[in-house]
Amino acid sequence: MERRIARVNISSAGGTASSDSKTCKITLPTTWVEALGITEKRRELKLTFDGTKIMMSRILSGSEFAEQQLAQGHEVRALRLYDRNALCSTIYADFTAQTVIVENQAVPTIKTAFGNNLLPNWEDFQRFLEDRCIPRQRAGLREYLETLGLDEYDPLAIIEKTGGRMAEDQQWLTIEVLK
Repeated sequence: MERRIARVNISSAGGTASSDSKTCKITLPTTWVEALGITEKRRELKLTFDGTKIMMSRILSGSEFAEQQLAQGHEVRALRLYDRNALCSTIYADFTAQTVIVENQAVPTIKTAFGNNLLPNWEDFQRFLEDRCIPRQRAGLREYLETLGLDEYDPLAIIEKTGGRMAEDQQWLTIEVLK
């Protein structure tokens, strides 16, 4: 592991920022950036802050994420959200590590699985699944589950049976177990 000391460049923010706003930047060694696979065309990074450390990593494509997780023996599924016949989002979900990656298509943000949230976590994914199902507190839930052939409320199992179709919209899902 290579280590270096860097200085944070702090300067006044320009544009429409308030007069006391600051911009912070750090210069990274080119060899590190190249090793991450960062190019001028593909230069977005995911930043994670835990209160004491900032971690940077290249944003993986859904297929790269799936390949990486499958190589570790994880259970990975691809869920595709459609609005009528237009693909809106593909969600790659690792059920072993409980992590997700989403790839949105060029459709209105409101049609995508997580809206403006481009880095959803497992809780966001679970909420999304429940939003595509009958509510847990709905009267007649037991009869509904029996009709589907389910013993308990399981959003993923419900979506596998119903395609996540809701009366309020034209959206639906497919689920593929990746191997």
